[in-house]
This record gives sequence, C-alpha cells and structure tokens, in this order.
Amino acid sequence: MPRKRHTPEQIISKLREAEVGLASGQTVPEVCRTLGIAEQTYYRWRKEYGGLKVEQARRFKELERENLQLRRAVADLTLDKLILKEAAEGNF
Repeated sequence: MPRKRHTPEQIISKLREAEVGLASGQTVPEVCRTLGIAEQTYYRWRKEYGGLKVEQARRFKELERENLQLRRAVADLTLDKLILKEAAEGNF
C-alpha cells in the first residue's frame, strides 16, 4: 500500500479532529481509526505540530527547507576549502 503524504494544513486539521474525539470520550486508537492513521503517526504529529497554527506550520517547514539548503552549502564550501588548502600546500 503506498504511503500518503499529508500537508501541514491537513495534519493540523486532523489533530484538531482528534482533540474533539478525545474530548468526547473516545480512546486514541478509536480516534486514529476514524482519521485513517496509525497511532504512532498520531503521536509523531502531535509532537511536531501540537499547538501550532497553520501559518506557523508553513513557516516551520519553510525554515526547515532553508536550513537544509544552508547546511549543504556550508558542507560544499568546507570541502572546497580543504581541497584548496591541500593544493596550496603541494600535497597532491
């Protein structure tokens, strides 16, 4: 069965639905079954997105992507620096 990717907006709305279900007396497994997700997914989402609003979740994901790009850029520059340093020393 293929995995389904949920957008942050969908995740936050499902977490809100889960809160309503839990407040009405349902258990976590029952809520997860109605939402069509695994319990582990529910707990992972709650840890990552619990208490966030939709705009905050969008910004959070955007910052994560930007951080990943910056880390890659720094890694590339560090590698280039090491190569140039080695070439300048004459050890090639």
